[in-house]
Amino acid sequence: MSTALLEIVDLGDGEIVLQRADAGEGEALVSIQFSEETSAYLMDNNLEVAKAMIQAGIQAAAKLAEMTNMEVESAEESKTAGRTVH
Repeated sequence: MSTALLEIVDLGDGEIVLQRADAGEGEALVSIQFSEETSAYLMDNNLEVAKAMIQAGIQAAAKLAEMTNMEVESAEESKTAGRTVH
């Protein structure tokens, strides 16, 4: 996967999106929208909470990808390690 510069944008209508920096008004990769009740509870710190949510999601995705890679490598090793050729 290629590296892309990402940005978090508050659209001003209660929606916060993660998008590619070069996408302009393009499609959002992630969209977070808080209800009015939640916004009041967060004391209008929606952007900070959304940033933390996005960061946690990226870290979780990276960890899952890492675990998947380890499982694939382990399966490949067990295929070759279990065979004896005389």
